[in-house]
Parts: sequence; structure tokens; C-alpha cells
Amino acid sequence: MSKLFYNRWVLIGIPYGWLLLFFIAPLFIILGISLSDPAFSIPPYTPILEVQRGLEGVWQYLSELDVENFITVFQDRVYFASYLNSLEMAAITVFWCLIIGFPIAYGMSCAPASWKPKLIMAINLTFWCSFLIRIYAWMVLLSKEGVINHLLIALGVIDTPLTILNTNFAVYLGLVYAYLPLMIFPVFATLEKLDNSVYEAARDLGCSHTKAFYFITLPLSLPGILAGCFLVFIPVTGEFIVPSLLGNSSTPVIGRVLWTEFFTNGDWPIAAAISIFLMMFLVVPIILSQVFKKDKEA
Repeated sequence: MSKLFYNRWVLIGIPYGWLLLFFIAPLFIILGISLSDPAFSIPPYTPILEVQRGLEGVWQYLSELDVENFITVFQDRVYFASYLNSLEMAAITVFWCLIIGFPIAYGMSCAPASWKPKLIMAINLTFWCSFLIRIYAWMVLLSKEGVINHLLIALGVIDTPLTILNTNFAVYLGLVYAYLPLMIFPVFATLEKLDNSVYEAARDLGCSHTKAFYFITLPLSLPGILAGCFLVFIPVTGEFIVPSLLGNSSTPVIGRVLWTEFFTNGDWPIAAAISIFLMMFLVVPIILSQVFKKDKEA
């Protein structure tokens, strides 16, 4: 019994230890920096916890903490606009990934068993190349001298090259391309596990294909849809590479603001406060969804 108890705690302790070391601990470090003041030093903030001074150093560290950076971020319209732009960008990307990804996942789930590994591999091929290189490839394709403009001119569709690069359209195109697999896989995994007998029973009772899909397949696939939406929404909200390379500087997003504060302005406390606010924006919907799920199950 004791050995079983020990093995259980070891099994549970490994993932919790991983979360503690690589998520909780860095989060508290960021929180500590966000409660500090900027300084011309290395690292560029004060106060700094001096462990060697014992309790005196800890007390001095705690006494010098303040929430001034959070007040600044909360009151500054630039930061607020950046949050809103990032949330809007993430929501639109989730919408288009769902519109495009769900039919692909549904088609994969309905394909013959021998084809499914090949289709999964085809979706996985996008991850075999560096994310940065793939976005640079889109820069080549979308530029005025790129393949797309040359093709449109050759077909007689346009006379002069279009300005596609450094537009919102280019940003959303790059985001949907990059994060579409994260929507396809959880939806496919859910659809793959559905019991076809329920769908067939609905058809036997007189439902058309459309009604059976709307009333049977779609509601049963909601867990996969929700998982895919979170997998896309969370990383896109803090996305930096795609808006920087394919977009323009006129529309600030929170990822670019974080880069500026960290590496250009060197204001680590403000950047840390922005990060804490961003995490709050992302964690709250997840908590609400879990609460809603528990209430629904009860």
C-alpha cells in the first residue's frame, strides 16, 4: 500500500513540479519586477532581493514594492489600445481558423482509415520548418514584386502591383496560416471519437444531413472547438513576429509594445506589469469556462 501511495505521489509530483519550476516561479519573478522601479543598472530595476542579508533584506525588499507601474499601465491609453487591438486580432484569427479548420477536420474524420495518417502528416508538415522562415516566405509572396502580384498581372486581373504586405489583411493571412493546425487537431480528435450510431439514428428518424449535423455532430464537437479556440486565441494575443513582419506600426499590438519596453526603452518594470495584465486577460476566460463546464456537468 505504501509503495502504491509513493508511486502515485511521484507520478503526480512530476507534472506539478514542472509547472512550479517553469510557470509559477517565473510568474512570481515577473510579478516582483512589476512591483519595482526602473533604474540605470544591471538588472535595470530596483528593489532587488538580497538573500544574503536574511530577513532584513527580505523586509527591505517588501517595503520598497509599490503598484505604480500597474497604475501607469491602467491609465495609459496606448497600452489599453494595444490590449484591445491584440484581443481583436486574436478573436478574428480564431473565427477564421474555425471557419476554415472545422470543414478540414470534419473531412479528415470522415476519410477512410488508411487515409487519416497521411492527412495528419500533411497538416503536420507545416511544423517541419521554422516559424520565422515561414513568415519570411509570406513576405516574399505578398510584396509588390512577389509571386502573387506577378501572377495576378500575368493573368490580366490587375495592371499595377497591389499593396498587400504591411496591411491588416497580410497579418490575418499569416496568423491564420500559422495557427490553423492548432484548430484542426483538437476538432479532429473530438470528431474522430464520436459515435456514428447517434448520427445514423437521427437520420433513421427523419433528420436530413443538415439537421443531423446541426443538432448532433456540431453540439458533440463543442469540446474540441473550445479547445481549438483557446489554443489559437492565447498565443495569437501575445503574437509579435507576424504583426511585426507582415503588418505596419500604425496598429499597436501588445507583443510589439512588450518588445519596445523590454529591449528599446529598457523599462522592465512597466513591461512586467503589462505581462501580468496580459496574463490576467488570458487566464480569466479559461477560469470562467472551467466554472461553466462544472456547473453544466452538475
